Amino acid sequence: MAYKGRIECAGERKIRQRNKPYYRLAHWPIWIWVYFLAPGPLTFSLFERGFNRWNVIWLCAVLSGTGIAGWREQLPGVETRPYILRFDEDRPNPLYRKVCYTFAWNAVLNFALLNLAGLAWATVTGMWRLKQIYWYGYPPLCALILLLGALGLLPRVGPSTKGEGIERRYFYGSVWAVTAAQTVLLVLWKALPHTQLCDGVKLVVYVGVLAAMGGLAARGVLPRTRPILPGETMISD
Repeated sequence: MAYKGRIECAGERKIRQRNKPYYRLAHWPIWIWVYFLAPGPLTFSLFERGFNRWNVIWLCAVLSGTGIAGWREQLPGVETRPYILRFDEDRPNPLYRKVCYTFAWNAVLNFALLNLAGLAWATVTGMWRLKQIYWYGYPPLCALILLLGALGLLPRVGPSTKGEGIERRYFYGSVWAVTAAQTVLLVLWKALPHTQLCDGVKLVVYVGVLAAMGGLAARGVLPRTRPILPGETMISD
């Protein structure tokens, strides 16, 4: 089926030779969050009981690691100069981009799928087993996503940046959909009682938000989800 959504013409995009300091600084918290979420069961304990010393230790390690990487321009969007200027150029994809976007995919997919599984289980059985699902489900799913990233089979982590104009759509579309759905789910978790009926409502709304935001992203309505036509200059982060 032919794409009928919105598009961007690369020739109309303003060429940016350098990233401004505020732009670079604004990208740092994104990668702090990505790596802070990496140990899933530890993150689950954070939302279950609040900060503990292990969360603090891990946060300090992430702040130090991403701070050093950012200073060395080894984080996407934190570079002095944008790495990608032409999305259709067959340039080698740097290792730091592959690693960062692989872990970003893990943060997007792993939590969304496990929360979906937990909601479905609670709706069907009337029992919550989310802690067990995270304990036993997070590590193998994380390993699978990291393996796919290592093999270059995830968008934005391949050996070349040639398909960046299309692949970034999948990434940002997923981020929009999962972020919106998780936020709505958190509100419902606090607002509704933990009954089987209410759990079913949470499940329906959660899936509905994922589908709605995914549809908007597929049509290029959301920021950074429009395909960029080849042949001209573009900027990406």
